[in-house]
Amino acid sequence: MNEIAPTSSLDTLLSRNADRLTATDSRLLKVLLQDPMRAAIENGKEISDRAGVHPASAVRLAQRLGFDGYPAFRAFLCANLTEGGRDFGTASARMAARLVRAEEGGLLASVIRGEIASLERLRLMVTDADIRTFSNRLCEARRIYLLGQGHAASLSRLVALRLKRSGYDARDLDAERGAMAMALRGLAPADVVWLFSFRAPHAAILSLADLAHSQNATVLALTDEASAPIWPAPHHLIRVSRGEAGEPQSLTVPMAVVNAVILDLAGIDDGRSLAALEEYRKFRSKLPPDWN
Repeated sequence: MNEIAPTSSLDTLLSRNADRLTATDSRLLKVLLQDPMRAAIENGKEISDRAGVHPASAVRLAQRLGFDGYPAFRAFLCANLTEGGRDFGTASARMAARLVRAEEGGLLASVIRGEIASLERLRLMVTDADIRTFSNRLCEARRIYLLGQGHAASLSRLVALRLKRSGYDARDLDAERGAMAMALRGLAPADVVWLFSFRAPHAAILSLADLAHSQNATVLALTDEASAPIWPAPHHLIRVSRGEAGEPQSLTVPMAVVNAVILDLAGIDDGRSLAALEEYRKFRSKLPPDWN
C-alpha cells in the first residue's frame, strides 16, 4: 500500500500498528525522529546502517506501517515534514523542511518563493481597516510601550525607533528589561501597549497584557496565526501567516504590516510625523559623522 492519507501523522501510524513493531523498529524510529532532514532524504539502507540494524530492516518497518516499501515511507516522511505534520514541530524540523523544499529549485529561489507566497496570503488576511485601527490608536496615544520576544524582539526595537523618529513617545521594553517596573510605573488609560508574539507568548508578554488591562491602557498585538493566543485578549489584533512549513518564517510579513501602519500613521497625524522626521534630519546633519 502506497496511499496514506496526507493528514496522517507518524504518531497515528505507530499507534495503529503498535502491536506489530519490534525492538529493531524502535531503534530505527529513534534515528528517524532525531534527524528529520536525513530521514526525509536517506534511503532504507542508510537509515538501517545508522541504526546499526540489518540493511533490510527499514523496508520491513515501512511494510509494517502499511507501505509497499521504504521509498513510499520516505515520501510520506518528506510530505509530513514539508506540509507541517505535527511529528516535526521543532525549530530544527522547520529548518529541515525548508532545506527539503530548497532541493527542488535552489536555496535562494526557495526563500523568495516562500516570501512571495506569504505576502500574497497577507493581502487576504489583513485589510486597510485593520491597519487604520492600529494607526488611529497610536496617533491618539500619550505614550507607546512595545514588547516582542524571540524573533519579534528585533521588530519591536525597530518599530520603537521609527515611532520615536516620527515624534512619538515610544519605548521598547525589551531594552529596559532590568528596569521594567520603572518604565511602566506611569502606565495609564491614555497609553498604548503594542505586543509582538510569533510563537507561544512569553510570560513577559502575558504579564504585560494583564497589567495593561488592569490600567485600562489599549493593547495592540501583532501575532502569527499559528501562535497561541495572548490572554487577556488584546483590544485590537492582527494575525498573519509568516509562512507554511517548508517556507521561510521570516519577518517580511509582519514588517510589511508595520510599514503599512507607520505609513498610514503619517497620513492621519496632521503632519506630526513628517515634521518630526524633517527636524531629526536637520539635527543629524549637525552631528559628527561617527555619531550617525
